[in-house]
Amino acid sequence: MTANPIETLLFDYSELHKQLKAKIANLTEDQLTWKAATGVWSVTEVLSHLTDHAIVVGFRIREILAASEAKLPAFNQNAWVASTRANESAASEILAFYDAYLTYNLHLLKRLAPEDWAKTGLNAKGETVSLRDVVWGFVKHVLNHIGQIERIALAYVVV
Repeated sequence: MTANPIETLLFDYSELHKQLKAKIANLTEDQLTWKAATGVWSVTEVLSHLTDHAIVVGFRIREILAASEAKLPAFNQNAWVASTRANESAASEILAFYDAYLTYNLHLLKRLAPEDWAKTGLNAKGETVSLRDVVWGFVKHVLNHIGQIERIALAYVVV
């Protein structure tokens, strides 16, 4: 469990879209869709994955709040990115949805009582996780992928 106070966690969550948008602001369409090799993601595919992940985490949040006894869902990230032809999407459209969905979830998270953050669910591995753990894990996951976007942009080669 994170030691971050809820206010800090909510602030970090609220800044994710802004950080992603800034990270890709100066990238061309070619840079956004460029892949270093077959089987690795482009920047656009990373953005699509983060959006898919946000949807799944939003579901997990709601399952925990509803005290569901079902296991929290996992998803096959590579299959989702590939099967949706994510690299054919516009990064701006992906980020527009991402921003709207994170904003929607942020409004929910801000309404929660302190005790709601301690509610738990069972993840796909069979581990008990709190709502706070799920949200903090989401923030860390996005920050990790922001680093991935930086590495992709640095590795970009005009072909």
